[in-house]
Amino acid sequence: MRCVIARFPFDLTKIGVLETMKGVKPEEVTGESVIIGRRTYPVKQVGQVVTRQDRRDFSAGEVTRAMSQLGFTCRGLPQAAAPAPVVDPVREASAMLGVPASV
Repeated sequence: MRCVIARFPFDLTKIGVLETMKGVKPEEVTGESVIIGRRTYPVKQVGQVVTRQDRRDFSAGEVTRAMSQLGFTCRGLPQAAAPAPVVDPVREASAMLGVPASV
């Protein structure tokens, strides 16, 4: 399939991407990612290996779009965990003792 990444056309196939990424150790995922085989790779790492271009030359969106069109599972930015609710220490201690807090 013909994909344009960083203004350059590439003829990519799913089998070709699988072969190219074989033996490549995934870096830590901190942003968008692509699942190739049984491994999860950062989108920018996949783009760099497949296109042999510097990561600054293309966007994560270009690679994500190309990998999605080839049938790979792409994931967006990881969701931030919800902040823990702030509990008043006196009320928490009273609740543990089974005594209503009189604050």
